[in-house]
Amino acid sequence: MAETKTKDEMEKIVSLCKRRGFIFQSSEIYGGINGFWDYGPLGVELKRNIKDYWWRCMTREREDIVGLDASIIMHPRTWEASGHTDTFSDPMVDCLLSKKRFRADLIEPQSGTIYHFTGAEATEGGNQSSEPYSVLLVAGKQPDSARKIARKYYTQRGISKPELRGETTEEIENTTRFNPENGSLLTEPREFNLMFKTYVGPVEDEENTAYLRPETAQAIFAQFKNVLEVSRKKLPMGICQIGKAFRNEINPRNYTFRSREFEQMELEFFIKPDETVEKTSNENNPKSAWGWKEWHRYWVEERLNWYEDIGLPKEDLELYEQTGDDLAHYAQATVDIMYRFPFGMQELEGIAARGNYDLTQHQKFSGKSMEYFDEDAREKYIPHVVEPSAGVDRLALALICNAYCEETITDDKGKTETRTVMRFHPRIAPIKVAVFPLLKNKPELVAKAREIQKMLKPHMNVFYDQTGAIGRRYRRQDEIGTPFGITVDFETLADDLETKDTVTLRERDSMKQQRVPIKDLLPKLLEKIL
Repeated sequence: MAETKTKDEMEKIVSLCKRRGFIFQSSEIYGGINGFWDYGPLGVELKRNIKDYWWRCMTREREDIVGLDASIIMHPRTWEASGHTDTFSDPMVDCLLSKKRFRADLIEPQSGTIYHFTGAEATEGGNQSSEPYSVLLVAGKQPDSARKIARKYYTQRGISKPELRGETTEEIENTTRFNPENGSLLTEPREFNLMFKTYVGPVEDEENTAYLRPETAQAIFAQFKNVLEVSRKKLPMGICQIGKAFRNEINPRNYTFRSREFEQMELEFFIKPDETVEKTSNENNPKSAWGWKEWHRYWVEERLNWYEDIGLPKEDLELYEQTGDDLAHYAQATVDIMYRFPFGMQELEGIAARGNYDLTQHQKFSGKSMEYFDEDAREKYIPHVVEPSAGVDRLALALICNAYCEETITDDKGKTETRTVMRFHPRIAPIKVAVFPLLKNKPELVAKAREIQKMLKPHMNVFYDQTGAIGRRYRRQDEIGTPFGITVDFETLADDLETKDTVTLRERDSMKQQRVPIKDLLPKLLEKIL
């Protein structure tokens, strides 16, 4: 069973991410901007490794999927067709006291005593307010704390040293009308469109309104016919894309998990409608008779296996099948792959059977045919689609959380210490191997270490370090997740035939060391990191 991370450990993970250069707050020197993050030298390597491996598995190792890289800003009609202009919104509420904004549907129900006030009057100066206000007091808190919150509220409205009026109380259960942080009453919910608006051209008016894309999928639907024609593919076939998306989240939270700027890895896999599929067995290609249920099940399993393949343990992953109101109106089925973060079970990826909704909408709004001519069936139809959609940033955070480990180790002299280690799978680790000369003041050791670095560098990300004791250098690499360390020592240069031109290869997780011939390093490492 994988170790479950706690919220306290989450604070340590956030600290390590900044200290070691994984993630920085955007514009930090100006106080930062909520919902935006910058990836440092190690973070950008981690993200690139995630994207490269996803791309490799989705396109280069398959014959039925091709790629696309579409622009971030698209014609505004795109978002009318997709429904984003009218329906891509969340219910928003504001705290009447702190002005902090929340998504109304994410407020946890609370029970307790509501303190109602009809207004307040200044003890000095005579001004007053007849504006009603309420505070929720949960069990265990003193009534005076509700009055204290109310006085702050009326003070903000210009009432000097307010004396509260018309106090009454009411018992309530499971209400979502109050700020869980301070008990203050919230505003009534109102819809808030999540798309970032901008303007194309020199004039800022409605005719030139455009949007930063809230998802990468719609570009794939809009370019479906073009890609189909140039790729010379037959259904079933897929188009995938990795790219930035933007959502003006009401309340970004949980570190990088919910951000306003993020990257998606999306596949739209186009299939025949079930009614066109011949239900006959085909031993050479049984998939030719699959309907949407089989394809949907196939992609759920494929994606689940992929997450295990990059180091996320199966016991920390769950499948959640959407039903009822959770299921989008156009979806035939949606399964979310969930990961156990320190802050709870949260979605990494959704696999949706979207029917032909998107292509039908774009055909309707653009007036351009999205039909596919099936030569085998000798008929035209609008393809259906299965969509696996994953977040790069969420996955990077999941891998960081999963990798973080503190362990107590004891050396040969009986001294114990705590070792912080990031147990990244070698395939996605930011740095694959570190090269150390045993001593930096021995030119012959430095020269050989540099030679090994030069040999490996075209094939993997290599870090060279000659500063500090060798044990300290190992610890630094453990803390950033480097899976292998190579030490060039005097035995490497000795005349002894057994050790000449060999190095010490150290494995991060077990800390075991072995002598390896320099000529065997590259194939040995490539076998583990590819």
